[in-house]
Amino acid sequence: MQFEAVIGLELHAQLATRTKIFSGAPTAYGAEANRQASAIDLGMPGMLPVLNEQAVHYAIRLGLALDAEVAGRSVFARKNYFYPDLPKGYQISQYELPVVGTGHLDIELDDGTRKRIGVTRAHLEEDAGKSLHEGFARMTGIDLNRAGTPLLEIVSEPELRSAREAVAYMKKMHSLVRYLRICDGNMQEGSFRCDANVSVRPVGETRFGTRAELKNLNSFRFVERAINFEIERQIELIEEGGEVIQETRLFDPDRGETRSMRGKEQAHDYRYFPDPDLLPLEITPALINAVRDELPELPDAKSERFQRDYGLSAYDAGVLTGSRELADYFEAVVAAAGDAKLSANWVMGELSGALNKAGLEITQSPIDAATLAGLLLRIRDETISGKIAKEVFEAIWDGEGDADAVINARGLRQVTDNTAIEAMVEEAIAANPEQLEQYRAGKTKLMGFFVGQVMKASGGKANPQQVNEILKRRLDG
Repeated sequence: MQFEAVIGLELHAQLATRTKIFSGAPTAYGAEANRQASAIDLGMPGMLPVLNEQAVHYAIRLGLALDAEVAGRSVFARKNYFYPDLPKGYQISQYELPVVGTGHLDIELDDGTRKRIGVTRAHLEEDAGKSLHEGFARMTGIDLNRAGTPLLEIVSEPELRSAREAVAYMKKMHSLVRYLRICDGNMQEGSFRCDANVSVRPVGETRFGTRAELKNLNSFRFVERAINFEIERQIELIEEGGEVIQETRLFDPDRGETRSMRGKEQAHDYRYFPDPDLLPLEITPALINAVRDELPELPDAKSERFQRDYGLSAYDAGVLTGSRELADYFEAVVAAAGDAKLSANWVMGELSGALNKAGLEITQSPIDAATLAGLLLRIRDETISGKIAKEVFEAIWDGEGDADAVINARGLRQVTDNTAIEAMVEEAIAANPEQLEQYRAGKTKLMGFFVGQVMKASGGKANPQQVNEILKRRLDG
């Protein structure tokens, strides 16, 4: 029997507000444990929540970017369950009436085709605290700094059919929330994480199988590994005559497997009811329009513009619009250097390679856009060759100054004088009579040998195009 996977993702984006969703406590990462938990976050008697307006604006921003319904009226509810790091005994969330309704996100598959994935909803809620299991002998520590941190939970339709599709969707949403600057997307700090609902069914079946929820996956690699393992686990269980049970499972990255955590609750188990301390959230058309006016150019539109205006391939445009910061950097280079393809090659090639090797983001690059553009201008005006440019780039990266300073200090200006190049060509030919004879006997691949001899004699500074032209004329003459 052939099976197919049915996957839906619940993505939790921590909103980039300075304070929590219902209190004025700060949200900064890395504070000493329990120093950022206010009486409101802890649900102390007499403490009333007050909704963070900026969190609402961020939710609207995402809804518009997803071409989704933004609710004129939504309601906050209490989701009741017990955890040591949830001191109130309930989480303030949204259930029946979320702030963002149905929308969609288009993803690109491995074969280059696009697939539209439905977004069921996105709702505002508060985060819980964190249980600490390391450093405590036979005990568990509780850090409530995260309690009350604003989250936007983004729920997809179960329309993903493989781990690769799930990762593509997650990456696209990760890029989008960063473009919108509503979430910093830092997965190591828990600002963007994923719960994956996974089930399998026979190919051709329309009903859903029993799903397992994989909790708190905080890297794209873990999402792919966890989903693939879970698909195989469920198929193997069914083929052996077993039955998949609805449960919550955790992924163990060291062993590469999922394991049972607890039975999966149904919605009624949480005993949702409207929070009596919070009025319904009413969003006016005027507010929606004001937020729409603030939207940046979104990734898909930017990619299409890069292809149209700069003549880039779909692949290059996709890479360069992977983050808003990278796209801005590229456009700044093009504006100063004047050659889109050359700029794209260097941003995606030498620069990205150096950043990856150093573990840096584009915003941390030691070479700013104007400095890289200065290097590209020296390639364009043939002051240096593309090969020498790589040496200059490394020197700039190491702090030796801009392109002109490095070129002058190292004496790297390209030799373009025809007389000088012709002299080097004559020397190379005279020094290699055997190769000359073989070339003229039909072994034309030796052209590369002679080019190499001339470039070696020039210290790599001779203009390659002139070298090739003069050599071919002399060898064929």
